[in-house]
Amino acid sequence: MLRRRTALSVTAAAALLAATPLLTACGSDAHPGAAAVVDGKRITVAQLQSRVEDVRTAQATSPQGKQLIANTGRLSLATLNSMIFDRVLDRAAADAGVQITRADVQKARAAAEERAGGAARLKTMWLQQSIAPDEIDTVVRNQLLLDGLAKHLHADRARPDGQQKLVQALSKTSRDLRVDVNPRFGKWDDQEVILGQTKEPWITPAGDHPQQA
Repeated sequence: MLRRRTALSVTAAAALLAATPLLTACGSDAHPGAAAVVDGKRITVAQLQSRVEDVRTAQATSPQGKQLIANTGRLSLATLNSMIFDRVLDRAAADAGVQITRADVQKARAAAEERAGGAARLKTMWLQQSIAPDEIDTVVRNQLLLDGLAKHLHADRARPDGQQKLVQALSKTSRDLRVDVNPRFGKWDDQEVILGQTKEPWITPAGDHPQQA
């Protein structure tokens, strides 16, 4: 998952703003300006908006830009879902003693780029999944964290029962972190570790490619 801000012309920028859902900073009554609160720490509407705009910027400069934007109409919800999941996974992995280094991420990303047919191809594949270029390292790290957590749990990610073990562990962590989502974005499901009806390619068998997820 990567994310690099791309310079846009004035015209492209205007088109981008028109295609991006407007997120106001009204927040919930308990947490003004927050899209969600995880373990007492806010994910602000501004942070969410920035992530959404990064994806839209990358999509707008892609040759398939119109199609990518049309296929990701629920981008705000999907992005918030991933931002919450990142925190849940980080805590679950930390509690299990899983540690991932920068070198681990670089090695895994290089392998992913080779499988995808090059760095550019990998970026395109993840952009189709609403992942901006600057977030690819985060995606790769998440997969490594999931692998480490699965190993700790003696769970085979290629098997349904192994994936269920992962979901159960993440569900417990999610409850412990007391995820509170602004109602305008939906409701967080601790049991499934997901925001409403959004679908994210996190709990997938190890080694899956983005398009398979």
